[in-house]
Amino acid sequence: MNTLNHFETPQLELLHRGKVRDSLRAPNGDRLIIVTDRLSAFDSVLETPVAHKGAVLNGLANFWFDKTKDIIPNHVIELVDANAMLVKEAEPIRVEMVVRAYLTGSMWRGYQAGQRTFSGVTVPDGLSKHQQFPEPIVTPTTKEESDREITPENLVSEGWVSQELYDQMKEKALALFKVGSDLLKEKGIILVDTKYEFGLLNGELILIDEIHTPDSSRFWSAEDYGKNPESAEQMDKEYVRQWLIANKVDGAYPRALTPEVSQEATRRYLDIYERITGQPLPTATEQTAGGDVHARLVGNLVRAGVMKDA
Repeated sequence: MNTLNHFETPQLELLHRGKVRDSLRAPNGDRLIIVTDRLSAFDSVLETPVAHKGAVLNGLANFWFDKTKDIIPNHVIELVDANAMLVKEAEPIRVEMVVRAYLTGSMWRGYQAGQRTFSGVTVPDGLSKHQQFPEPIVTPTTKEESDREITPENLVSEGWVSQELYDQMKEKALALFKVGSDLLKEKGIILVDTKYEFGLLNGELILIDEIHTPDSSRFWSAEDYGKNPESAEQMDKEYVRQWLIANKVDGAYPRALTPEVSQEATRRYLDIYERITGQPLPTATEQTAGGDVHARLVGNLVRAGVMKDA
């Protein structure tokens, strides 16, 4: 299948290879982020890439960065390819600002087990699965080998951020969540929860990483939620997670997807892109047209002056 599983070139220094993104140093010192078609689930990267996934994530992040630049500056310089973005080199803040509007996911599992305080936020007894909070809440986590819940007070006392910086991050996170929620509501989509990452550029707080993508956020169909809140289907990679759970062997998740599951995952990623942006993914027909993702990427990097034609 015509997918981008990883990217490397002797022309550019590899800075970091994450679960999904490869970061390289551009010749002028900026950072080049390549968003691959790798898919991670349950803290591991699957052997099967999902066609168009990288372009969907990259395109959606660019869409939202543009929509929210009046709220907070971001690291984007230029989208140089469907799978590649040139960004400013910022000092990352090792904190994820998780914003939640509904009781679901790991928070619901903790709630079922009797937990009532999450990252310093206390919620009452008697709540039900997928219940909406009166107002969105912020439950920060640290960015470590294993992310952990942490209170704002401990973020400050442990030296992760100053109180002033945390307050600024919280204010911006809630403002970003409101913009995302309002726009998606018009499209029949609920922004359930998400995470934001920030950095410092010349001492100024900016938004980095990604924003409101299917990998960083949980989406529900508003129509599904209206019919039965507890069975609302997630419009993200939860489909793949559920398939992995259903196909465990001796307690181990499959390392690869079947062609049918991979194709359905691709369909879902393309669908959420079109529903959010109102336009089909520009490179969605690349496979059927016989295009080569890697060749297209290299060609665009050469045209952008990031690589030399070799």
